[in-house]
Amino acid sequence: MELGKEPSNHKRKRIIQLGFIFFVGMLLFFTLFSNTLQSMNLPKVETEKPVKGSLTYKIAGSNLLQPFAELKLSNPAGWKVEQILVKEGDPVAKRQKLIRYDSKEAEQELDAAVTNLEKQKIEQQTLQDRYIQSAMGEDVMNLRNTKRDIEKGKLEIALQEQKIRAMRTSLNRQKYLTSPIDGLVTKQNAVEGLTSAGEPDLIIANNSLGYRLDIPVDAKLLSNLGLKSGEKVEVEVDAAWDQQSRKISGIITEIVNGEPLPGSANGNEAGNAETILQKTLRIKVSDSELRGGEQASIKLERRSLLEGFLVSSKAVRQDREGMYIFKVEEQPGALGNVFVARKVPIASSQTNGTATMIQSDSIDEDDKIIAESSEPLQDGDRVRMQ
Repeated sequence: MELGKEPSNHKRKRIIQLGFIFFVGMLLFFTLFSNTLQSMNLPKVETEKPVKGSLTYKIAGSNLLQPFAELKLSNPAGWKVEQILVKEGDPVAKRQKLIRYDSKEAEQELDAAVTNLEKQKIEQQTLQDRYIQSAMGEDVMNLRNTKRDIEKGKLEIALQEQKIRAMRTSLNRQKYLTSPIDGLVTKQNAVEGLTSAGEPDLIIANNSLGYRLDIPVDAKLLSNLGLKSGEKVEVEVDAAWDQQSRKISGIITEIVNGEPLPGSANGNEAGNAETILQKTLRIKVSDSELRGGEQASIKLERRSLLEGFLVSSKAVRQDREGMYIFKVEEQPGALGNVFVARKVPIASSQTNGTATMIQSDSIDEDDKIIAESSEPLQDGDRVRMQ
């Protein structure tokens, strides 16, 4: 009997042992499975390693060349335009005739004034004859009156002659619109047969003062480049389709404030988009072949004097406390190492738009910096690496 019970007990122990192993295996399986599910729900992050070095700042922009100085010419008399002698794009010389105006009415007024002068001279001769007659008689009072009329007539004749000279001068000056300088016609508003509509009849560029190129630039980027007025830059001017572009030396004449641009709220936990301050580089170029309206561009590149750790600008975030980055911290766990996002404040940084240079003792070249994450992060959040 006892011999028959031993195999049965052994079999029972075997079953219990296998059941225990199965239970432990299932427990491990579900533990690992739940941990895997939990890991799948963690924010997914993309990382990069910081690089020791300096930033490269670049400015590139293009615009149309505009005259550095322009003269707006009009006829103050407001006469009708009879003939336009030039067109837009024509070079003109000093004192060259540009527009002829209809001066018939003014010429008629001048003729009438000349006729009136002749009439006054005839009346003056009549007074002189009367004076001679009065002198032959004994009427002293009449003689004195006639003498006064003669003096008065002389004054009136002098005034009329002065008026005629002024009318002739005005007619000669206003009959034609002439160029006061050597320049280039950049705009024509005058229309033959019509009077001025309030705008200048012609606009002439002063060639001797050259042309200007206005390039809008981010104010912070411009500060990092260290550009200032009086500095020379190379300007590339596009030529006609059958010619090669030319490079001309230009000079920065002034740096003026521009219209600020709306900034992006990306990475800003406060959700407030900051405006981006703008400056305008005003560059003067001079060349005898320029006519204005050409497409011109500049490309400037300089390296920063300071060095630090370079990261992508998208890795830099900002909240009410200031700017910061997240780096990945690896920590041991029960089922393996886990990855935690650790917030690192930034005290000093510079950026060229695509990269940011950080000067900090809290990071080194072996750190993994979080460039992007699938969800917003907080300090200490677990993450999963992409």
